[in-house]
Amino acid sequence: MQLEILTPEKKLYSGQASSVILPGVDGSFQLLEKHAPIISALKKGALEYQSGNEIKTLEIAGGFVECQNNKVIVLVEGALS
Repeated sequence: MQLEILTPEKKLYSGQASSVILPGVDGSFQLLEKHAPIISALKKGALEYQSGNEIKTLEIAGGFVECQNNKVIVLVEGALS
């Protein structure tokens, strides 16, 4: 699936990912290929995504995620890699 991670200042990542784990306000959840459409608020915590054989983690300061048509857009207030 296509993944984009954006802050107000810059694009942190744009590329393919096979899985994304996000810190939702009601608990963490995972998005996989062909996930049903969803919009959710995110809290401060770890965002983890897998691209190929590599797993990357970012500490985010909260934000929102939208998943639709096998594309995930994550809008975060700020992030540390």
